[in-house]
Amino acid sequence: MTVSRRAVLTTAAGAAAGWGAAAPAVADTQAHAKAPAASLRALDAAADYAVEKVRSVAPGVTAFPVGTKFEKWTYSQNGDWVGGFWPGTLWMAWLRSKDDAFRTWALESAQKLAPRQSDTSTHDLGFLFYPSWVTAWRLTGDEAWRTGAVRAADSLIKRYNPRGHFIRAWGALNDPANAGRVIMDTIMNLDLLAFASKQTGDAKYLDIAVEHAKTAQKVFPRPDGSTPHVYDFDPDSGAPIGPNTVQGYSPTSCWSRGQAWGVYGFTTMYRRTGDTEFLATARRLADFAVGALTADHVPVWDYFAPQQPYDIKDASAGAITACGLLDLAAATGRQSYRDVALRMLTALAQTCLTRNSARADAVVARGTRNRPAEDGVEISLPYADYYLLEGILRVLQPQDVDRAIDLSTV
Repeated sequence: MTVSRRAVLTTAAGAAAGWGAAAPAVADTQAHAKAPAASLRALDAAADYAVEKVRSVAPGVTAFPVGTKFEKWTYSQNGDWVGGFWPGTLWMAWLRSKDDAFRTWALESAQKLAPRQSDTSTHDLGFLFYPSWVTAWRLTGDEAWRTGAVRAADSLIKRYNPRGHFIRAWGALNDPANAGRVIMDTIMNLDLLAFASKQTGDAKYLDIAVEHAKTAQKVFPRPDGSTPHVYDFDPDSGAPIGPNTVQGYSPTSCWSRGQAWGVYGFTTMYRRTGDTEFLATARRLADFAVGALTADHVPVWDYFAPQQPYDIKDASAGAITACGLLDLAAATGRQSYRDVALRMLTALAQTCLTRNSARADAVVARGTRNRPAEDGVEISLPYADYYLLEGILRVLQPQDVDRAIDLSTV
């Protein structure tokens, strides 16, 4: 396996070589320059491939894809934590193609999440309802989608612990297990709360989002800008206990998808609040991630895993990081963040798509769900497909993406 992985890395590095060395993410304040033509062609082709792949698979999808087994989607009936990404991917395909079949499929899929509006057992309501119901409201104007998304935000704020100023990640509200557990992923669920405050005029949602983000800002980033996956608190007193992990290599390592959530999520919190401390945190996390990239521009599953840079990859971490870097480039005016994002998207488009497999259901390969548990290693993941399309369309059709998910800054 080591030899083949090295060969893949060499191939990917060659594909990305046209970009030259990665620019440091700290220097350039000039206006954004145009992407190289070769990269734009690669992204354009990847977007079209994604649309055609989704078009071919969608008629047979009756539940929510959670990952692949032997290249075929496996499904959850209630959406698990990933249910929003399939309708989100359908919306991105609609924006790309303008084919109303995707619109119909997206609405039908999103509607199946309706029972989850009242689910208080998970922090993942942002993942479930933002790319599905919020996007559906933004693109159709149907008030039912907006109302349902706000109901989901009502469920999410019930997980807030006012003693520790955090939103609990896992477990039912009456279950003491994991009651003080906070994870990096939650930063991405906060935009649902920002949406609810904006729509209702009630500050309570955004206030809780800000409190959680400030807590995460205090405890997750290390001096070098890396982060652990988990941070534990005493749920009764709210006192911090310390870092931990579930999906990373160790409490002292840096799970690449968690780092990606942080880059994207803290930048989003800056856009929703104007708080420059959130922007500074996003930059710290981004600068670490950029510095940790290997020559192929596809992140390893954990930046501190013992066998990196030759370890298992996670293409989903690359797609999410690229979206966050594009957002950060727009927020800071720094071209270097955009340059790295384009390198990452180009590398994913050239080395991580399923083009060579006639049986593959997904668009993106080389994703890793939970390496320590040996659960979903080098498979396809629905969020990899979604964020790859979002990232590519942020470059090629930014006004359309803004219509779908709101890229504005207060």
